[in-house]
Amino acid sequence: MEELYDPLRKKNVSATAEERVRQWFIRQLLESARVPAHLMMSETGFKFGDKQYRTDILVYDRDGQPLAIVECKRPEVAISTLTAQQALRYDAVLSVRFIMLTNGTVTYVFRREGAGFRRFDHFPTYEEML
Repeated sequence: MEELYDPLRKKNVSATAEERVRQWFIRQLLESARVPAHLMMSETGFKFGDKQYRTDILVYDRDGQPLAIVECKRPEVAISTLTAQQALRYDAVLSVRFIMLTNGTVTYVFRREGAGFRRFDHFPTYEEML
C-alpha cells in the first residue's frame, strides 16, 4: 500500500483519500499560512464526556493553547452542515478562534465572533490567526 510522510507525526501513514487531503492541507498551513510545524499536530485525540474524538489537524498558539481546528474529508465528500457540526463539537472542548473545513477541492474558514463563528474571507496567515 502507498504511504505518505506526515511531517507532524514524523512517520509514514497510509495514503488514503482523506490522508492525501490532510497532508495537502498541512503543506498549506506550513507554506502559505507559515504556521510553525511545532505548533501543529495531526490526528490529535481528546475526550468529550465519555466519547473519544480525534481532530484531523490542530493548530496551537504560541502559549500552546488550541487556536484552530481543521476537519478534512475525502474529495468526494461534500463539506456540509454535518462537517461543521463535527468541528463545532470539537470546539465545545477546545475553544478555538478558527475552524477550517476542507475536502481538498473546497475549503471554508470560519473565525470566532462573539459566541459563534463567521465565514472568514481568505486563508489566514498564522499571524492573522493569533
